[in-house]
Amino acid sequence: MAVNSPIPVAADLKPVAGIEIGYAQAGIKKPNRKDVLVMKLAEGATVAGVFTLNRFCAAPVQISKDNLAAVKVGGKPIRALLVNTGNANAGTGEAGLANAKATCNALARELGVDAQQILPFSTGVILEPLPVEKIKAGLPAAVQNLQADNWFNAAEAIMTTDTQPKAGSRTVTIAGHTVTLTGISKGAGMIKPNMATMLGYLAFDAKVAQPVLDQLVKEAADQSFNCITIDGDTSTNDSFMLIATGAGSLEVNSVDSSEYRELAAAVTELSVFLAQAIIRDGEGATKFITITVEEGETVEECRKIAYSIAHSPLVKTAFFASDPNLGRILAAIGYAGVELDVAKINLWLDDVWVAKDGGRNPDYKEEDGQRVMKQSEIAVRVKLARGAARATVYTCDLSHDYVSINADYRS
Repeated sequence: MAVNSPIPVAADLKPVAGIEIGYAQAGIKKPNRKDVLVMKLAEGATVAGVFTLNRFCAAPVQISKDNLAAVKVGGKPIRALLVNTGNANAGTGEAGLANAKATCNALARELGVDAQQILPFSTGVILEPLPVEKIKAGLPAAVQNLQADNWFNAAEAIMTTDTQPKAGSRTVTIAGHTVTLTGISKGAGMIKPNMATMLGYLAFDAKVAQPVLDQLVKEAADQSFNCITIDGDTSTNDSFMLIATGAGSLEVNSVDSSEYRELAAAVTELSVFLAQAIIRDGEGATKFITITVEEGETVEECRKIAYSIAHSPLVKTAFFASDPNLGRILAAIGYAGVELDVAKINLWLDDVWVAKDGGRNPDYKEEDGQRVMKQSEIAVRVKLARGAARATVYTCDLSHDYVSINADYRS
C-alpha cells in the first residue's frame, strides 16, 4: 500500500481537449490486465520529452527520440503515443528496434497517420523479445475505445509492480485563459534520477511553441522526476512526456513571458505530485522521506549529498526499522565526494536538531529521534554553511518486501 497516497478517483481526472485515450488487454505478461495504451493527439499538438541516460536505453526510447528529432527538422508532427507494459523491449538489439517499429506501423494503419508520427514506450522485463503480435492484436480494441475521459484507465494500463494507479489533474487560469492539466505516472522500483523504471505523461490544452515546450519539459523534469530515487538503479526505459494539445485558448510562444512562468509553475507542481506518487508507492515502502540540503556552494553539490543519503542502504533500512541510528546519515554526507568542513555541518530530523557543528547536538535526546523515525513521513535537513544553494530529493525506506518483490518479479 502506498504511503499516504490515496487511489485517484476517476471522476476527478479532467479530460484535456485535444487528446483521446484508449486501452486494451493484450495478455502481454498476464491475462485480463490492461497492458496496451494509445493516446491520440489532435492536429496542432506539440510534444516534448526527456529520456533515460542509461546507455542500454530501450528500443522504444531510441525510436521516440528519433521521431521527436524528425519533427524539429520539418517532419510531420506527432499524432499518437503507444505504451505497453509487461515487456521493456530493452537489451533486444536490432530485433527490438524492428519490433517497436512494427507496433508503430500497426497503430499508424489504425489511425491513418505515418509511423514516424507515433511515439512508442515500453515497460517491464528487460532482455525479452517484445510480443509484437499480441500488441498488434490489441490495437483495434484500444483505438475503438478512444475517449477523452479515459485517464484513470490509462494510469492502470501502464502499471507494473505499482500497487495503485498514479494520476492527477489541475485547472489554472493564466492571463484570463483556463488551462486544464492532467497527468499519469508509473514506477515503483528501479528508480533513480536521469530519469527514474518510470513513465510520466502530462497533457494540457494550451498551445505551446515547440522550442518553448522543449525548455519546459526539461525544467519540469529537473524539479520533479529528476529528484526522486528508490533504489539507485537507473532504468533503460524512463521517459517523461509533455503534450500541449493546442485545443485551448492560451498561446505561449516565449520562455520570457509571464504566461510561460505561470504555465511552468502549474506543470511543475503537477509533475512533482506525480513524481512523489512514485516514491510513495516504492516497492515495499513504508515511509516517505524528504531530504533537503541547504547552504551549499552549488545545487549540484547539494544534490550529490542528498542522493548519497537517499541511496544508502544503511540509512534506508534504519528508517524502515524506526531506528534513530543517525550517524549513518553523517557517514553518507562524508562519503558523498564533496569537500566539506565537517565542523560546520548541522543535521535535523524534522524538528529535532540531531548534529550541531559536526558532532552530536548536546541537547539531542534519543527519544526525540525515535519519535520522528516512527512517522510515515520524515524530513531530513542538512545545512553545509558554505553558500546559498539548496536541493531536495525524495526517497523511501528499504524493507523486506523490496527484496521479495524483486526476487519474484519474473515469476
